[in-house]
Amino acid sequence: MHGPEGQLIFALALGAGVTAQVVARHLRLPSIVLLLGVGVLLGPDGAGLIRPDRLGEGLFGLVQIAVAVILFEGGLSLDLRRLRHQSSAIRMLVTAGAIVTAVGGSLAARWVMEWPWTLSVIFGTLVIVTGPTVIRPILRNVPLRRRLATVLEAEGVLIDPIGAIVAAITLQIVLAPTTEVASGLWALGVRLGFGAFAGAGFGFLLGRLLSLDRVVPEGLENLVTLGAVLVLSEVCNAVLSESGILAVTVAGVVVGNLDTRVSRELREFQDLLTVGLLGILFVLLAADVRVSEVLGLGWRGVLTVAALAFLVRPANVVVSTVRSDLDLRDKAFLSWIAPRGIVAAAVASLFAAVLDAEGMAGGSELRALVFLTIALTVVVQAGSAPLAAWLLGVRAPGRDMVAILGAEEFGLTLGEILRQGNTRVLFLDANPGHCRAAEERDFPVVYGNALEERTLARARLEQARVAIGLTANDEVNGLFAQEAREEFGVRGCYAALNRADAGITPAMLAKRGVRVLFDGPKEVERWNVRVRHGQARVDHYRFAGRGEPTGEGAGQVEARGIGGEGPDAYAVLAVQRGSEWLPMHTDFEPRADDVAAIAVYVSEEEAARQELERLGWVPLEAETEQASEA
Repeated sequence: MHGPEGQLIFALALGAGVTAQVVARHLRLPSIVLLLGVGVLLGPDGAGLIRPDRLGEGLFGLVQIAVAVILFEGGLSLDLRRLRHQSSAIRMLVTAGAIVTAVGGSLAARWVMEWPWTLSVIFGTLVIVTGPTVIRPILRNVPLRRRLATVLEAEGVLIDPIGAIVAAITLQIVLAPTTEVASGLWALGVRLGFGAFAGAGFGFLLGRLLSLDRVVPEGLENLVTLGAVLVLSEVCNAVLSESGILAVTVAGVVVGNLDTRVSRELREFQDLLTVGLLGILFVLLAADVRVSEVLGLGWRGVLTVAALAFLVRPANVVVSTVRSDLDLRDKAFLSWIAPRGIVAAAVASLFAAVLDAEGMAGGSELRALVFLTIALTVVVQAGSAPLAAWLLGVRAPGRDMVAILGAEEFGLTLGEILRQGNTRVLFLDANPGHCRAAEERDFPVVYGNALEERTLARARLEQARVAIGLTANDEVNGLFAQEAREEFGVRGCYAALNRADAGITPAMLAKRGVRVLFDGPKEVERWNVRVRHGQARVDHYRFAGRGEPTGEGAGQVEARGIGGEGPDAYAVLAVQRGSEWLPMHTDFEPRADDVAAIAVYVSEEEAARQELERLGWVPLEAETEQASEA
């Protein structure tokens, strides 16, 4: 950057990028659409406030650093356990599929744009990539079947570094015509192998380093990780050019799949940093493209993009999914969805500068066509994804899941009860031990911080009808339930309160549209210990209505039980109404013949039974004994 002017450009790009993403999130639009528009409006063809050419070489340095961080964050969110069943399709999409796209894109540019073969082949390799920055918003807004969503997400993360390296090798061959194709393929293989090996080894070491409290003090994980990612990228590039982009991606995958002490601060830092860098890059790179250059492509440019979308992408999917278990509808949706993202934009801008420096014509046209591809594929494909998913019938099943934050003993007990009614119960937890315990009891589990966007996306909360925050932290419980309600439209949101007079009150939860779980505040950690040591058991009671007060809100009084004022002798977990089990909450109005599953503290069993009978709950075993005597 060159002095105050460069700093001002950087600040304006950051502010504009973040603002555009905030607006896009509210409008539920692909953020790239607004980022490209903002870049053009503020760039030389608009207000002239952002002029990337004034940044000089600093622009491309920023691009390399930002892409490394963005791809590391993408790898960090990729769950390898979900890829096992679709490994064949994923592997083919990033290998054979990449070749089909490169060849098809090259032919389209050659025949439609009538470009020379050198420029056409560079374009073909540039459009290999899709990317997590454009695929994730689709998955967040469109609930897809799990196997289809897994394939799309994995392709987006893995194809970016592979496509970038292929494009870089292609550019080297074009700039040095004497280089043999065999040598280029060897260079490609060496870079892919070196990047994967270096990333895997470095990621394993980084993950283990983060798990050691004495080595990395709490609160510094984010800085250590950021520094490590940048060092890895630059060192790998110094050893073998362009290998760093794959290394950081693989390192992210390894770190994200190790049972490490990856703190909430680290994940939030990575998310925020990625959002900021993504906004800066798209605004700066879009401002660097002249509108006249894009318009100058004419109908040929649009036809080239159409060929990529309607001919090349379907051919890619057909070749890549021959031996997969994806059905015809899955393949049709994959054929329609292939928007390009930040890596294509960044590499195209870099290549345009290199071609201009080498005195080769076509750099500006190449960049313009890539940006046209990004704009059209994002607007058309990402914008029509909800309709396409509905028409093809690949949307995930309706809301039939209960998501519970907190896979400790008390939560697992509640989960066992709720799934008796053939309800899918999924747990979220950031503790590896808790996750293993849930998996041993055949519950699906999402590992990670449940307040992070990536963890919530993996949990597929758009499929949930109930979200329950059940940890020893009232604030986390409330925030999780609120996020599920506001961002994913979950209607039944509940949060456990450990104390009625704590920082979070029932009134505060009510304002967020969240109900208090159970019949009143319960100390979750105390109940975890009781269940763990066999000091609590689950009994079943029927609501008979005896002792039922009259008047408005009477049902709510019975439901509250002790209401948090007396001894913590029991907790009403759930109520069976018909064939369905419903989570208990303080506003629940019991009806005659409702059956409740109630956790009872063994040491205070008699006191609990007396209080419950006073409120109209009768033990089922007592009724059974009376019936047998009669």
